Amino acid sequence: MQVELSSALESLRSSQLILYPTDTVWGIGCDATNSNAVAKVFQLKNREESKSLVILVSSLEMLSEYINDIPNSVLEILAAIKKPTTVIYNNPKGLAHNTIADDHTIAIRIPTHEFCIQLIELLGKPIVSTSANISGGTTPKSFSEISQPILDGVDYVVNLEREKIAQKSSTILKVNGDDIEVIRA
Repeated sequence: MQVELSSALESLRSSQLILYPTDTVWGIGCDATNSNAVAKVFQLKNREESKSLVILVSSLEMLSEYINDIPNSVLEILAAIKKPTTVIYNNPKGLAHNTIADDHTIAIRIPTHEFCIQLIELLGKPIVSTSANISGGTTPKSFSEISQPILDGVDYVVNLEREKIAQKSSTILKVNGDDIEVIRA
């Protein structure tokens, strides 16, 4: 795994795109603070920049660097959950402008995946994690389902977990003041 971490890290530091396994589905990733790299993700996916991207952070501490107001109810949920959960927060800071939706929200997940956590910690910044498909297409559940344009469009493909089949995408919650809204269970 060390060789894969080193190669993926080098790509991220060079404003390049990686294709990597996560705790849910395979993701297209880049440095989430680099707007030029993020623009490449939108171009590869044929996705409008007005739509936000999912961002991965390695810990609650890193999350607090990018989100000013994390409600206690969210902290309680994150401490108790056992499955991948993405939370949509309001008014993030320090991330590339094109990772943020038009309504000033951002979707962030703390993965439970060892490779993801180590990669984020080595980079010292959040990474983008958007599904490895062209916008509007079916989300691939395994590496073998990833289309050739995606494979050709990234700069580095992580050589881990190529046989893994994802069970489902993450749960998505949205912070709405003190309320938490379930977007996808």
